[in-house]
Amino acid sequence: MSSGPGPASAPLGEAPVGVSVLIPVRNEERHIRETVAAMQGQRFDGPIELLFADGRSSDRTREILEELAASDARIRIFDNPRGRTASGLNVGLREARGEFVARMDAHTYYPPEYLAAGVERLRRGDTEWVSGPAVPRPDGGVSRALALALASPLGRGGSRKWSEDATPADEHELDTGVFGGVWRRSTLLAAGGWDERWPINQDSEMAARFLDRGARLVCVAEMAAHYVPRDSISALVRQYFRYGFYRARTFRRHPRSMRPSHVLAPGLALALVCATLGPRRLRAVARAGLGAYLAAVAASAAGARDAQPSDRAILLAVLPAMHLGWGFGTLAGVARFGPPIDAVRRTLGGEATHAASEPEPVYAPSLHDAAG
Repeated sequence: MSSGPGPASAPLGEAPVGVSVLIPVRNEERHIRETVAAMQGQRFDGPIELLFADGRSSDRTREILEELAASDARIRIFDNPRGRTASGLNVGLREARGEFVARMDAHTYYPPEYLAAGVERLRRGDTEWVSGPAVPRPDGGVSRALALALASPLGRGGSRKWSEDATPADEHELDTGVFGGVWRRSTLLAAGGWDERWPINQDSEMAARFLDRGARLVCVAEMAAHYVPRDSISALVRQYFRYGFYRARTFRRHPRSMRPSHVLAPGLALALVCATLGPRRLRAVARAGLGAYLAAVAASAAGARDAQPSDRAILLAVLPAMHLGWGFGTLAGVARFGPPIDAVRRTLGGEATHAASEPEPVYAPSLHDAAG
């Protein structure tokens, strides 16, 4: 049931496929059986296929998938030689046969109605991208504190993809803060798939492309999916640094993707630098700003709902770790990709410095090159 680069390994015959589920994986030996079992449990009125793009795993992930595929013809396995998430998604999209396509991740737990709810909402019209809220499922002290942070305005930073923004019968529109989703396959192909220059945040970059041409993205509460947050401060800083780094690239390519809250974390990082290295007057201003920020962090920790004292204490470290990681990552991204001048001017209420240019072509070789 497996394949290397190239055509599908397990044809499903001539029967039409309702939904193709794209799952990039790499070294998921510990979790892959649980992941597959949850995906096999989707309640969808029609045939589905589970397309695993393996990024050259060095553990038993591929072997386990092949064992599972031997007893379930819906499972198809492909090689993802570039090894990254975006290329794995494009490999799956290239091979997908369904009218609809969904993205699922190996460390996320989706409700059994996820596919059915997404397809039903797409069929109702007026949207091209349907997703659900992201719901933290903590495992450990730092993980619990991060879940508390994401339940607060200071931690969410204006993003509307978190569970607290929706009631069970609710849906709302999203900006580029998205969490996976369900689409028509034709829509994704027309968009060019995922841009492989974005190792992470590739959904946000693609969402910016959708929004740039006037598409509507919606978040449906019944599609809420659970994921396990990082459980160490150092891992959290690295994660948010990378988020900020590639967001800087997205801002430069899609100026309208920046919202006011995106400016705050890099501003905090700059304030920290100025408070230690700047001229005396600037140091005084920066330290006053940092004092106000720390007061806001303390207030957020004190007001955290249903939190233990130990969780509140860790939250005092988690919020700065998120903000400074994201902030310094954004500054590093600006240094690497160039300043997003138009994005900043638009966000602060100014005009763009020049007319919008033609969109940069999407880089998605894995979508077209069956040789990988």
